Amino acid sequence: MQAIHQPLHRQKQAEQRLSQTPGPNRGRKPDFRAMLQNKEMQSALGSGLLMLIAWGTAPYFGTLSIMLYIVAYAVGGWTKAKEGIETLVKERDLDVNLLMIAASLGAAAIGYWNEGAMLIFIFALSGALESYATERSHKDISSLLALKPETALRIEDGQMNLVAIDDLEPGDLLLVKPGELIPADSVVYRGSSFINQSSITGESLPVDKVAGDEVYAGTVNGEGALYVEVTKSAEGSLFGKIIKMVEEAQAEVPDSQRFMERFEGIYARIVVGVTLLVIAGTPLLLGWTWNEAFYKAMVFLVVASPCALVSSIMPVMLSAMSSSARRGILFKGGAHMENMARTRVVAFDKTGTLTMGTPQVTDIITAEHVDRAQLLAAVAAIENLSMHPLARAIVNQANKENITLQEAEHVQALTGWGIEGTVNDVVWSIGKTDVLRSMQSEKMTGSNVDPDEHDVNPVKVSSEWGDVCSRLEGEGKTVSAVMADGELVGLIAMRDMVRPQAAAAVKKLEAMGVKVAMLTGDRARSASVIARETGVNMVYADLLPGDKVKQVQALRKQYGPVLMVGDGVNDAPALAAATVGMGMGLSGSGTALEVADAVLMNDNIEEIAWVIGQARRAQRTVKQNMFFAITVILALIAGNFLQDVALPLGVVGHEGSTILVILNGLRLLR
Repeated sequence: MQAIHQPLHRQKQAEQRLSQTPGPNRGRKPDFRAMLQNKEMQSALGSGLLMLIAWGTAPYFGTLSIMLYIVAYAVGGWTKAKEGIETLVKERDLDVNLLMIAASLGAAAIGYWNEGAMLIFIFALSGALESYATERSHKDISSLLALKPETALRIEDGQMNLVAIDDLEPGDLLLVKPGELIPADSVVYRGSSFINQSSITGESLPVDKVAGDEVYAGTVNGEGALYVEVTKSAEGSLFGKIIKMVEEAQAEVPDSQRFMERFEGIYARIVVGVTLLVIAGTPLLLGWTWNEAFYKAMVFLVVASPCALVSSIMPVMLSAMSSSARRGILFKGGAHMENMARTRVVAFDKTGTLTMGTPQVTDIITAEHVDRAQLLAAVAAIENLSMHPLARAIVNQANKENITLQEAEHVQALTGWGIEGTVNDVVWSIGKTDVLRSMQSEKMTGSNVDPDEHDVNPVKVSSEWGDVCSRLEGEGKTVSAVMADGELVGLIAMRDMVRPQAAAAVKKLEAMGVKVAMLTGDRARSASVIARETGVNMVYADLLPGDKVKQVQALRKQYGPVLMVGDGVNDAPALAAATVGMGMGLSGSGTALEVADAVLMNDNIEEIAWVIGQARRAQRTVKQNMFFAITVILALIAGNFLQDVALPLGVVGHEGSTILVILNGLRLLR
């Protein structure tokens, strides 16, 4: 028993951490305790404290003051110096870390110990803030990694055995006790409870689960015990895919950041070259003293370093990705956040994206002498033996109406048409309405119909059935004809229901100036009905997967960057062809999630407008940061050579601008 209690204790701790996590739509204030726990922040603050003590003791104990300054240099600058030297040795390149360390040592060499220590302190502080932004982002994106289940209680031959997660296979029956983590993607076999899914979907409220409902690995069970049947291995679970996405997100940087990293190395060489030129050339050319030239060179080395410029991008992108993750939108890298900001068209797949992806019964039309409940009970009894989506919709409707299903006999599929069976000695047939139309046509011409033509009995029809069928199909519904002993007795209409938030999502996108298109393989009539209900103006129907790719390419050529949103395997090529591909996290196929650049974990398409707005806000912030950083650098360089900027002022101006740039980026965490 002890072996069981230890993992459960860890799971309880994970649940407590999860319960303390703010909801996905809630803004967060800076966590100063977490900030102080950051090792780089501790080093920076320690360096600053030593600098103040050294400055206070300087008038009285000069030697002690210098010793304290040396310790302050070491505490605050050791990590940056190590990074700079590694870059120089391994990559044979200069970076901003080495420039700052050289400038601080140069200041100390000419007696400006306090200025050098201040440079180290502020540089370390700005680096700590950037490190905090990175940690904060990674925690928001991958806080669920701490919730990864380690063990599960598997039921085997009536016994409960504790097994490792990696040993689970589809079909295994597990017991999940109240308060425990769901070990693997599963279906509830028995029991009911509420599940905290915020780690997966970003939903702030628990979701009720009963038999037949899906549950996901890493989510927390509520107060009821659940017996669940594993549907996916640990590696193939939604949880496993998220972990892979997080790893990709942490490894990938935006294109603008890659450019900035290349630019940093070139710029650093130029700064070093100009610094040496000032030291060696100005005494000869301008008659400056060596001390004056060295001082000017040190000030130039400080103010010309691209610290603020380098910090203009990543803190912003990390903050934007972090805030998106809290709303259930995961990006595979900052480059996709950059591309998201440029979106001009959002192309939705229809089924499973704008719609729920599962048909539901909308209308049951019966003949006057037929009881509706009796018809539904008989049809559901026969369809219960079929796994066709339309059959499941009819069975689900019977369950919703608490209709008891009777036993069906002699059930057989009628090739190319439907299904037939016997209930209470009545032969019931359910299938396509083309038979109805054929019988009407033949009745009008006065000829007979060969019963073998459609493998069903001849249908007795009235002229009204065709009108009703046409009306229902005109509403974008799929209609099935129901016959009893060869007589048409009813029509059952079904339709894939529009997502509740679809119309609002389209309206928000259009209000932002983003065009909305629908790409679907469905028929034009069904697509046009969904388009009317959701407000989509551009509709492209009857598309094969290859046609979707061509249409995405055409939209990109005509309007600009395209965001493609889809959930199925057939959407994968279009997701890859789009500027940004977004997969549906809950209903999406594994292939779609693999190909997608971002994943909407809660399937709430209304969040798409928000994330485009957040990406645009991030883009504006990057531009603000870069303009501000360049302006400060140019102003300080000009001031150094024209107005004799003091080293302390140069330190404060340059490093202060770096801190302001980082803090400006951290605003996107809200």
